[in-house]
Amino acid sequence: MTQIFEVENIKCGGCMNTIQKGLEQMPGVMAAMPENEHGTVTVDFDEKTISPDGIVAKLSQMGYPLVGDNNLGKKAKSYVSCMIGRVTAE
Repeated sequence: MTQIFEVENIKCGGCMNTIQKGLEQMPGVMAAMPENEHGTVTVDFDEKTISPDGIVAKLSQMGYPLVGDNNLGKKAKSYVSCMIGRVTAE
């Protein structure tokens, strides 16, 4: 199954790297393609292994909640995730 998630806080390539790596480590996720221009993440996953709610929970945990579900704590988490993504991309 392929689903597009509209998320908050994607700012750069570091964010996209963190999202891609974080989601693709989850059982049942075959591919994750974040896109910062539109704030979307397209995810190919096996719905028998993982639900869309599980993907949403992971995105939120990394600091990239669905549009409208943002708060100061999630913004701060996204900055940390962004920096980690930048470091691991190099």
